[in-house]
Amino acid sequence: MDSHPTTNDPDARPDPEAGALVDRILGSYATDERTEHLDAQFLPSRAKTIEIIEIFRRLLFPGFFDEQRRSGEAVRRHIADLLARAEAMVYEQVNEALCYASGQSRDDDCSDKARQVTRRLLDRIPELRRLLATDVQAAFDGDPAAVNTDEAIFCYPGFDAIFIHRLAHELYTLDVVLLPRIMSEYAHNETGIDIHPGATIGESFFIDHGTGVVIGETTVIGRNVQIYQGVTLGALAPKEGQTLRGRKRHPTIDDDVVIYPNATILGGDTVIGKGCVINGSLFLTRSVPPGQTVRIEHPRPELRARTPAEDTPDADAPRTDRSGRECPA
Repeated sequence: MDSHPTTNDPDARPDPEAGALVDRILGSYATDERTEHLDAQFLPSRAKTIEIIEIFRRLLFPGFFDEQRRSGEAVRRHIADLLARAEAMVYEQVNEALCYASGQSRDDDCSDKARQVTRRLLDRIPELRRLLATDVQAAFDGDPAAVNTDEAIFCYPGFDAIFIHRLAHELYTLDVVLLPRIMSEYAHNETGIDIHPGATIGESFFIDHGTGVVIGETTVIGRNVQIYQGVTLGALAPKEGQTLRGRKRHPTIDDDVVIYPNATILGGDTVIGKGCVINGSLFLTRSVPPGQTVRIEHPRPELRARTPAEDTPDADAPRTDRSGRECPA
């Protein structure tokens, strides 16, 4: 296949090799239905789900992400317009997801439930704003580098991941499939922070830096918890796999806990008590009573003064390049 004629070329001729490749690709579709959905009647749209996130971002943080300034009655009209757009898009995507999950054709059952879910989600906007305000304050209070709370909303990947999680969690608790995971994995792609939408997270939650954080589906986190980059709140790797669906597999973190970078805490029976401090790079699979600091005894670094001989290159030592090969004299 040396030539690649474009479709707008009037002199282009069918390429038999290309036709054979099309046939092979179509044949691969027929052999494994797990990776194709050509005949699906219902399937949520990833692009539209991301658009829903962005509409809610503007509803939850008015003025931060709008391109023009509004005041007075203009604000009311703008919020009413965003709300109408959110309602239409959420209903459409929830209806798709519910019909997809039930395997039914479009019917009144899916449509009625989609309307109920949409209304309940929109009704939660004031409470979501209250929760997110506590998260913003926690980010400011927990980071001396923060100049103001606006910086957390505009700039902090940890806060962005928490905002999307709180939205996705609402849909998860309303038994909507796929949409919450699309939202959470969008946040994962954007921030490097992986929070399953099933995780239950209390108010005033702060993820500092955030890269590499993993929070599993059945994790329960209390109030005023702060975690750092690389923290994993995960499950022990079981052989049972899918048989454990619906069971508590991830840890519980009580109120006022601080978990430093790269700590790993695993298991559904693991409880980190109120007020604990978990030092970095720890691996925990058992519970910790309240008020404890957990740390690893590291070898003490040895300090000694450099000698003049260490500062003087050895003239007789062979010179090597970065790969370790000896350089010619």
